[in-house]
Amino acid sequence: MSTRIAERFAACAKEGRPALVTFVMSGDPDPATSEKILAALPGAGADIIEFGMPFSDPMADGPGIQLAGQRALASGQTLHKTLDQVKRFRAMDADTPVVLMGYYNPIYIYGVESFLADAVAAGVDGLIVVDLPPEEDDELCIPALAAGINFIRLTTPTTDDKRLPAVLKNTSGFVYYVSMNGITGGAIKSNAAVGESVRRIKGHTDLPVAVGFGIKTAEDAAIFGRDADGVVVGTALCNALGSSLENGKATAGTVAAVTTLVEGLASGVRRARA
Repeated sequence: MSTRIAERFAACAKEGRPALVTFVMSGDPDPATSEKILAALPGAGADIIEFGMPFSDPMADGPGIQLAGQRALASGQTLHKTLDQVKRFRAMDADTPVVLMGYYNPIYIYGVESFLADAVAAGVDGLIVVDLPPEEDDELCIPALAAGINFIRLTTPTTDDKRLPAVLKNTSGFVYYVSMNGITGGAIKSNAAVGESVRRIKGHTDLPVAVGFGIKTAEDAAIFGRDADGVVVGTALCNALGSSLENGKATAGTVAAVTTLVEGLASGVRRARA
């Protein structure tokens, strides 16, 4: 089945480069500004957008993304509002894939069946739910796949060849390789080791493999894009947004703070294999 995610990775591969996957938190720093950022990301060079679902207890997120989630929750962001934002985005942009990323609790409270129906109606392409292991696939993964939504799984440096088949079994869209053990926003210790891990994972699947956690600059994007099919950037974008605020509020430069960084990252992926 052809999907927006598959089509976008194929288009980037045809251009001889990795895809740029950008993460921003829905509702950060307020719903109106968040919506402007979402709308501006494709023009700045984002190939795929991960749109965060803010949650009060984000166990895998570093300080930058935690603060983004706190700002979003303080602004009154809810999962219903997030889906509404995606729906309005989709009315303007029929092609850019949107992946919702977060934790299971808000989806569980929403109701899985209702959530998936509303996500499909809004134009959501994929889900990354970091606290649902393969052993819990019946909870959300299988229903999501049945609804036509890709379910994207994380793999880590500790996901060995024995565990990998279970992780990949129901994964679709792409595989998200977490480049380090720990939380988002840390420092990658070995570029070579990341490349080796990407090649190992690709030996087990035909899906694209994107690398995330620790990629902050255009140079990082160029380096990791040599081996990976995509590079994922989140913390750096959340930090750029946070640095643009005054007294926690958006300024005239908030949208540009995010899009300028995305433009630089896009230049990085375009020279990754030059």
